Amino acid sequence: MDSSSSQPEFDYLFKLLMIGDSGVGKSSLLLSFTSDTFEDLSPTIGVDFKVKYVNIAGKKLKLAIWDTAGQERFRTLTSSYYRGAQGIIMVYDVTRRDTFTNLSDIWAKEIDLYSTNQDCIKMLVGNKVDKDSERVVTKKEGINFAREYGCLFIECSAKTRVNVQQCFEELVLKILDTPSLLAEGSKGLKKNIFKEKPPQSDASTSGCC
Repeated sequence: MDSSSSQPEFDYLFKLLMIGDSGVGKSSLLLSFTSDTFEDLSPTIGVDFKVKYVNIAGKKLKLAIWDTAGQERFRTLTSSYYRGAQGIIMVYDVTRRDTFTNLSDIWAKEIDLYSTNQDCIKMLVGNKVDKDSERVVTKKEGINFAREYGCLFIECSAKTRVNVQQCFEELVLKILDTPSLLAEGSKGLKKNIFKEKPPQSDASTSGCC
């Protein structure tokens, strides 16, 4: 999967949304994917937004990736960003049981409540596998959750970059294989994805939440 050095023409524009508890590493995953670097970041305030150009399966793609705050006080703000997303990435921390439990207690329910696309592809991501000695959520538990909720599944590490590229690539490949989502991502609809661009004050702070 190769990123472009400039802003080229693209075949499709896809909106991806990252959700999950504060501190699970969503922003670090996004930074690792878009910038090939890792930083231990402070919590996101509201939402953050990044663009990544990639070539996958012979298609030139523009990915608009929204990183949402995990804290409860920002839920009302971030709920609108589910609208029009072709892919949703649910992130948990394999060293924190509560972040996994909240996937079903909170985040899956939010997808059902706010997502406007019934064909939206969901990806379950277990982050921080570099801390294997601290792991409390097994890989099998992740697989079982993904099977129950109809998600793709992968474990990765934003810090070591293990499976970070693969996480986004597998999600995008599934979107490309879904005709209704492919139609939404066509050039004719590319402006729709940017309607909910956050105010400067809400989007300026990146973080690990």
